[in-house]
Amino acid sequence: MPILVQKGLPAYNILKKENVFVMRKERAERQQIRPIRVAIINLMPIKEITETQLIRMLANTPLQVDLHLLTLATHESTHTDPLHMETFYIKFDEIKNERFDGLIITGAPVETIPFEAVDYWKELTEIMDFSLTNVFSTLHLCWGAQAALYYHFGIEKQIMDKKLFGVFKHTVKDKRSEFTRGFDEEFYVPHSRYTQIRKEDVEKDGRLKILAESKEAGLHMLMTRDKRQLFLQGHSEYDWDTLKLEYERDRLKGDDIDVPVNYFKNDDPSKRVVVKWSGHGNLFFANWLNFVYQETPYDLNDLDKCWKAAGI
Repeated sequence: MPILVQKGLPAYNILKKENVFVMRKERAERQQIRPIRVAIINLMPIKEITETQLIRMLANTPLQVDLHLLTLATHESTHTDPLHMETFYIKFDEIKNERFDGLIITGAPVETIPFEAVDYWKELTEIMDFSLTNVFSTLHLCWGAQAALYYHFGIEKQIMDKKLFGVFKHTVKDKRSEFTRGFDEEFYVPHSRYTQIRKEDVEKDGRLKILAESKEAGLHMLMTRDKRQLFLQGHSEYDWDTLKLEYERDRLKGDDIDVPVNYFKNDDPSKRVVVKWSGHGNLFFANWLNFVYQETPYDLNDLDKCWKAAGI
């Protein structure tokens, strides 16, 4: 939440230059408050796990979030109890004429399949188009990030020689971004994927900006220059045991899977997991919600005016 200060206080300008949320009392007195409307397109097979991870992150802030869990009409979930889906999820068609402060599009276990061959690709592209007109800020995660970069910017994903699997050190490339506010210069993020986005392909497009990357894991956090779209290849929302369970599952299946890097103590799967990513994960989601809270108009019907005033 922003700090309210009196006009003329020296700390105001100092903190403003440091990119700290400060708000003049006069503005606060004119500000109307309402819950932030956030929708999640959950493309993961076991919906309960992903929704719990994301809700945990979104709940770690004093801001009120009005959450909507969405599923696709063109794809039936076979790994989640139908009663759970019927009770807690709605189809995209039911909200396609509504507006939201934020939208999260998750990853999906289809990363080695060509985008157009994914059975729900057409509906997903409709949702990505919807995000440009009916959502203030959209957060794309893992495969969802790669799908959006491909659809909006024509950037192809690249299949790697082996799975990127573990917890990797990252470097902040833009310390003044609203989304990396409060980050240390180096921070850790879990990754679990077979594909990647090449840095040189991103740098060719002047509409995109790199916010964080890793020497070992490559690009992690990107945004559009207008700040309305964010793309994360890593998983700051992961629970402490997510990679452990994935490692054990793949071993039972007989897959050729390496021990996740920098995850177990001394890289020994018989030892405990060392969690080193949750602090920055919570900070990122808090920063995103604060950005949405600060920038979205009170009346979501005014989104068009907001974007027009910003030259978007």
